[in-house]
Amino acid sequence: MGVDLIFKIAAVGILVAVISQVLKHSGREEHAFMISLAGLLIVLFWIVPYIYDLFETMKELFAL
Repeated sequence: MGVDLIFKIAAVGILVAVISQVLKHSGREEHAFMISLAGLLIVLFWIVPYIYDLFETMKELFAL
């Protein structure tokens, strides 16, 4: 896992926060929620392979 992944996550977080605030102030709370949910899903899709590798490493380490 490189530093670039952390920067990508931070960029998505900042972008989602700005868009959500703009939408909330314009009275579109439903759209702001959907943007937040989409940002969360994007980050989860990036993180899931690393979590899988972590569990595989733990399984090999303890020989289960």
